[in-house]
Amino acid sequence: MKFYRRSSPAPRFQTMTPDKMIREMSATTSLVQPGAREEAMQMLSGWRNDRFVVSRRRTGFGDCLWSLAAAWRFAKQTGRTLAIDWRGSCYLDEPFTNAFPVFFEPVQDIAGVRVICDDKINQCTFPGPFFPTWWNKPPIDCVYRPDEQIFRERDELDQLFQSQQDSDANTVVCDACLMWRCDQEAEREIFRSIKPRPEIQARIDAIYREHFEPYSVIGIHVRHGNGEDIMGHAPYWADPERALRQVRNAIDKARGLPHPKPVRAFLCTDSALVLEKVSTIFPDVFTIPKQFQAPQAGPLHNAAFGAEGGFSALIEMYLLARCDTVIRFPPTSAFTRYARLFAPRVIEFDLNDPSRLILIEQTSQELVAS
Repeated sequence: MKFYRRSSPAPRFQTMTPDKMIREMSATTSLVQPGAREEAMQMLSGWRNDRFVVSRRRTGFGDCLWSLAAAWRFAKQTGRTLAIDWRGSCYLDEPFTNAFPVFFEPVQDIAGVRVICDDKINQCTFPGPFFPTWWNKPPIDCVYRPDEQIFRERDELDQLFQSQQDSDANTVVCDACLMWRCDQEAEREIFRSIKPRPEIQARIDAIYREHFEPYSVIGIHVRHGNGEDIMGHAPYWADPERALRQVRNAIDKARGLPHPKPVRAFLCTDSALVLEKVSTIFPDVFTIPKQFQAPQAGPLHNAAFGAEGGFSALIEMYLLARCDTVIRFPPTSAFTRYARLFAPRVIEFDLNDPSRLILIEQTSQELVAS
C-alpha cells in the first residue's frame, strides 16, 4: 500500500439527513412574513431594518458548522445579520431550544458579521420576502418539507453563492446541507470565532493534558452509521471486512511515520462493533467512554442521549483536531472537517482505489492551538 501526497481539498461531496415533521414545525414559526405574528417582536432593538441570513440545521455538528460557514460567508459578502437557528437539534429533546448556546459560547459578532444565536430566536420574526422562494408560503404549508425540496433549496443556494451577487429577499434561509459551498478560510474563521462552552472546553483540556500531551497521537475516526442511511458514505462500507482492513492498514502506515514522542492511537466511532474490532487488533487503542446505540439502531447524534451526547461528540471532534495525525474513514464525513483543516497530518482513502492512501501534510497553514 502506498501513500500519495496532496494538499488540495477532497472531492466535492455532501450528505443530507431527512427532516422530521415535528422539528420542522418547531422552527418554522419564526420564518413568517411580517403581519402573521403581529404580537411578536420584529427584531431586537436597533436591528429592525436589517436583512438576514438564517442558518438552520438540526443534524450532526460537522454538518452544522460547515453549513454555518457557508451562511456566514454569504452574510459577510452582503452585509447581512446572521441568525444561527439550531432549534430541533438532533442532540436535544427540546424543540424550541436553540442548541447553539447549549454547546457553544454565545457570540454577537463573527469577523464583522452581527450574530443572533440564543433563544431570542423564538421571539424574532424575520422580514419577507424570503429566498429560497418556498419560504414565502403560508406558515402552515412550511411545516413539512420533502427531501426533494431540501435538495432543490441546496442547489438554489449554491447557485446564489456562486453568483457572488446578493438576493433581493430580505431574509435568505439556509436550511440544507451546505458542505463545499464556501472556501476553507470561511470554515477556519468559524472555528476560530466560536468556542465550546467553558465546561466542555475544560473536559477537552483535562483529557488532552492527561492522555495526549505526552504522546504523538494518531486520531482515528471511523464513521459507520450503525444502521443509519449513510448515503454518500455507503460505498466505503460496501464490503465491511475490506473496510476494516483499510482502517487497520492506515493505522499501521500512520504508526510508521516519523513521530517525535511515543505513539498512541485514539479511536472515535459511532459503532460499538467497530470499537470491538479495532480494539481486538490494536489492544492499546485509547477511547473516551460514551454511550452507544444498540447494533443497527442508528447514529450517535440522537436526542435520546440528551445534551451529554452532544458534549461527547464535541469533545471527540475537538480532540481529533489536536492529534498529530488523523485518519478519516470515510473522508466524506463532516465530523472530521475541523481535524482536516487543522491537524498537521491527515490520512484519507481513495474511493476509486481503496488500497490507495492519501497523506495530506499541513505544512503551511494555521494549526489548532494547544
